[in-house]
Amino acid sequence: MPTDPSYTTHVVIAGNIGVGKSSLVERLAEVLGWTPFYEASDENPYLADFYKDMPRWGFHSQIFFLGRRVRLLNELFGQRGPVVQDRSLYEDAEVFAANLHQQGALDGREYDTYRMLYESVCSLLPAPDLLVYLRAEVPTLLTRIALRGRPFERQIAPEYLAHLNTLYDAWVNRWSRSAVLTIQTDTLDFIRNRTDLEAVFDQIQTNLPLREPR
Repeated sequence: MPTDPSYTTHVVIAGNIGVGKSSLVERLAEVLGWTPFYEASDENPYLADFYKDMPRWGFHSQIFFLGRRVRLLNELFGQRGPVVQDRSLYEDAEVFAANLHQQGALDGREYDTYRMLYESVCSLLPAPDLLVYLRAEVPTLLTRIALRGRPFERQIAPEYLAHLNTLYDAWVNRWSRSAVLTIQTDTLDFIRNRTDLEAVFDQIQTNLPLREPR
């Protein structure tokens, strides 16, 4: 895996389930011409089973996401020009796997194995140029999840989303590998409201340290 990528800029869009990551990635690609890299949720063959039985399928689901994310990064590092990524492997580990472990859905042996793989991969990766953390309160997340209508997400409990928010906040507060931009999205509609979209774009571009091609 390359440690000196040739792309110009790498932006990660992070945040809880339903916060609007994919929608923002799509808008950045459409309006600014950035190359998008989307999360592989729909490709995860374990995800529907995971939401029904987290202890049974948690390890399988996390390993799939880690492997898929590494493959995506290999593609991403081959790009020339700005790229924007929907969720990173960092939050897979620091938020979702940590949450599963704390809830007992990943036992100590599974979690240690996962962390060993994750930390080995991280040691080979350059950091993104900017981490954009989209944040929303649980009622907003529940509304947006309902609107997108994925059947397997109907069983997501408010308490689960609240705990993920807590883990996200803690992870972002200790993140030091790149610049961070936190955007509270409860009152924003960057899908239908052009003013909101332009405001988000302005914040991203203001906080973005540009990297020149090598």
